[in-house]
Amino acid sequence: MKLHTLFLLFLICVWTNLASAQTNNAIGFDSERWDIKAAESRIETYKGQKCLFLKGGGATLKDIEFTDGIIEFDIAFSPERTFVGFFFRMTDDANYEYFYFRPHQSGNPDATQYTPVFNGSPAWQLYFGEGFSEPVTYVFDEWMPVRMVVSGSRAEIYIRDMEKPAMHMHDLKMQLKAGKVGVIVGGAQFAPARFANFRVTPMTSVTLKSPPRAIEKMAPNTVAAWQISSAFDAKKLDNVLRLSATEKQNLTWDKLEVEPSGLANIARLRTPGDSTNAVFAKLDIESDNEQIRKLDLAFSDIVKVYLNDTILFSAEDVYQSRDYRFLGSIGYFDHIYLPLKKGHNEVWIAVIENFGGWGIKGRLE
Repeated sequence: MKLHTLFLLFLICVWTNLASAQTNNAIGFDSERWDIKAAESRIETYKGQKCLFLKGGGATLKDIEFTDGIIEFDIAFSPERTFVGFFFRMTDDANYEYFYFRPHQSGNPDATQYTPVFNGSPAWQLYFGEGFSEPVTYVFDEWMPVRMVVSGSRAEIYIRDMEKPAMHMHDLKMQLKAGKVGVIVGGAQFAPARFANFRVTPMTSVTLKSPPRAIEKMAPNTVAAWQISSAFDAKKLDNVLRLSATEKQNLTWDKLEVEPSGLANIARLRTPGDSTNAVFAKLDIESDNEQIRKLDLAFSDIVKVYLNDTILFSAEDVYQSRDYRFLGSIGYFDHIYLPLKKGHNEVWIAVIENFGGWGIKGRLE
C-alpha cells in the first residue's frame, strides 16, 4: 500500500514537472524575440494567464525557422466577427501557410479555414471543404488550447480536444520550405483576440494520427494547363467587345499547370493589386471542322470570355453576388458553348480578382 502511494506521488511529481516545463518553454509575448505590428497590441493578464492582446495585425517569432514539428498556444476570443489564427512556413510577408478561426461561424462548416497565401492573396474561395475547413464549436471568452502538428505536405489541428484532430489538412499547398511562425488577427475593423503560452517545437520526424488521403485524380476533359498573361488593370477592358492590338500589346506569358482538382491558382504567378487585378488565361484549340464545343467554367471572381478576339460571355461570382450567404466559392456554375471555326481558335479569358482567391478551372467537352 505504501509502495502504491509512493508511486502515485512520483507520477504526480512527474506530471507537475512536465506541465511546468511546458509552461516554461512558452515564448512570452513580452520577449524581444517577437516582432509585433498591429493596430492595437499589449501585454496583459486575462483569466489568470499573461497574454498578448492583439487587434488588426500580427506577431512574428523572429529567431525560429520552422518546416515540420508542433506549434501550440492558448487562444481566447469573443463571438464577434473576426478572423484570428496563426501562420507557419512564412518565407516573406506575402507567402505563407495560414490557419484561422471564424468565431462568428462557430459550429458551421466554415468555422475554421486553412489556406495558402501566395503573393499576398489568401485563397479561401478556392480551397474549402474537407481538408480546408471543418465545423468546430468554440467556447467564448475562455482559454482554448490549440495544437498544430505539421509533417511535409500534411498537418493536423487540435482545438480544445488534444486527443482527436479537429481537421486533417491532407494537402498543404505552399512549397515545402522553412519559414517563420506567428499569430495574426484580421483587419482593425474586426474583433481582437488573446494569445498565451505560445510554443514551437521544430522536428525532423513527425507522426500524424490521420492516414494519408488517396491521391486525387484529375477529372476527364479538365484543362490541364493555361497560358497566363502578365497582370493589368481590369478597367482596360471596360466596354471592349473586340480585342485589338491595344489590349494585347506588352503582355508576357507563363504556363500554369493546374492542381489535381483542376484549379489554376493565378496568385502562384501574379500579385493582385489595384492596377494588377486582371490577367488573361488563354487556350489554343485546333478544330478539324466548324463545330460547337461546351466549356464548363469555374472562376473567382469575374470573367470576360473572348473567342477569336470577340466577346462571347461575361459573369461575376463575387462575394454575396448571388445572395447574402454566397461566399464567392469557386465552382462549375457557368457553361459556355464555343462556336469554333475550322483550324486555329484562341480563347482569351480575362480573370479579374476582387478578393478571397484568384483562380480558374475549365472542362472542355
